[in-house]
Amino acid sequence: MNGEERKHWPHVLFGYDGTAENDAALRWAVEEARLRGIGLLMCHCWHWPYPAGHTDPEIETIMKRAGENLLDSGVRRAYELGVPGAVRKRLRRGPALEALLRGAAGAELVVIGAAGDPVGVAMALELPARSPRPVIAVRDGGGPPPRRVVVGTDGSAGCRAALGFAAEEAALRGWDLHVVYGCWEPGAVAESELPLFHDRELLARTRAAELAEVVEPVRRRYPELRVEVSPLLERPLDALREAADGAGLVVLGERSAGPGLGAIATGMLRRDSRTLAIVPAGRPAETRAHGPGPRVPARHA
Repeated sequence: MNGEERKHWPHVLFGYDGTAENDAALRWAVEEARLRGIGLLMCHCWHWPYPAGHTDPEIETIMKRAGENLLDSGVRRAYELGVPGAVRKRLRRGPALEALLRGAAGAELVVIGAAGDPVGVAMALELPARSPRPVIAVRDGGGPPPRRVVVGTDGSAGCRAALGFAAEEAALRGWDLHVVYGCWEPGAVAESELPLFHDRELLARTRAAELAEVVEPVRRRYPELRVEVSPLLERPLDALREAADGAGLVVLGERSAGPGLGAIATGMLRRDSRTLAIVPAGRPAETRAHGPGPRVPARHA
């Protein structure tokens, strides 16, 4: 699906493998499609079990049919979960990572399961690092998630995009938004700012003012959204991990200048059990939701 097709059929891209662990991610993908008023595209990849160069048309037919049957069961499950719009299928041969990366450019966002096994962790680390669209790596917490979105920010372009996405998610779901700024990073600031780290009070006031300026557009855009801001004199990863204890979703911007994820996103994916969204810096901070657009639903007790 190319960029032109995306304009005609906006959708959530979901990596489906049919496992019980994957069902929590499917529920999240269905909810994203419902809240945003867009479609759902389910992608499944089958793997050739023999060495490269070996051909067996009969086995290939069987493998394809098994993949088609699995996707059909996934579509039925999506409708059982209440997906409101169209569900399309995509069956591919080969690595799931490459198939999802090819499809990501045409999606509004990508949802995957993030099981704790090495394969699930590897996918959760590599896909967000290369995807042009936000990726939500879903972990099953075994119950209703806390009704709060936590987002880490430092005011950079990448973090502003993450803040916009987090506010959109909170508004769509009717959750609270907690904006965390772990600002004890003396090794990551300009030389002119190093004196701040010799005066903790001044550092706290300076970062609080910066955070208030960054968050003000969110408050204006979503006046009914409950927003808490926390400039903390802690390392960013420590601040986020502490705040994530009460989160149903943690949102991060991509700060890495290299080919992989940055240290904070990698640390959260490896060490935390919360559902995590990684938002590329190139994503506009404003909403991309379709249909009626973001709104704050009535809150439930």
